[in-house]
Amino acid sequence: MDYTKFTPRYDYYSDTTSYDVGLRNYMIAVYRYMGIALSVTGLVAYLISTSAGLLNFLFNSPFLWIVMFSPFILVMFMSSRFNSMSLQTAQTYFWLYAVLVGVSFSTIFAYYTIESITRVFFITSSLFAAMSLYGYTTKRDLTGVGAFLMMGLIGMILLSLVNMFLGSSMLYFVYSTIALFIFIGLTAYDVQRIKQSYYHVSSSNTGELVSKIAVFGALSLYMDFINMFIYMLQFLGNRR
Repeated sequence: MDYTKFTPRYDYYSDTTSYDVGLRNYMIAVYRYMGIALSVTGLVAYLISTSAGLLNFLFNSPFLWIVMFSPFILVMFMSSRFNSMSLQTAQTYFWLYAVLVGVSFSTIFAYYTIESITRVFFITSSLFAAMSLYGYTTKRDLTGVGAFLMMGLIGMILLSLVNMFLGSSMLYFVYSTIALFIFIGLTAYDVQRIKQSYYHVSSSNTGELVSKIAVFGALSLYMDFINMFIYMLQFLGNRR
């Protein structure tokens, strides 16, 4: 996303108390946005899953294509409009994105048991927390790792497109395994990137820009978590 251009090198780091307090509040805001978005997604998915008529309308009609592609289109739109978008607009689009993902996730509740969904959610949360802590505390520059993972992500997408025509269960297993590890790694990378972004902009820009970057940072972590959850559910979830 465009906000990554604010990412500095490590010489921007400061140990001052004011920076520590500001960084703490900034990261709390990022995780708060993310937590609310996950709650919205889960609630929307569960409510839709309880209505057979609504599920039939959404997934057995041309509306299916809107459900499938609208979240991706919205993320691309948000990324392209970062510089001109106000904080309020960014927040609105972020909540809308969480709702759209919730709509597409509604089939999960119909396909997997509630118990396994809950179990996988807590497993994913624990793994996400561990990688977040690593990304926040490590002194190692993860920029190179992030670039490698992004290349892997592109390869993963191409592999999935190929498997749409082949329909190979083995290739699907390989693809899902690679995808899971990519998003595990991206979690640590994104946390470090979000942290670095704060150090770069906090001393020379308005509070609204810092808050907007927090929204986009939350969006990145939200997508990391969602993808980790999806692939973890495929391996550990119990189908109805």
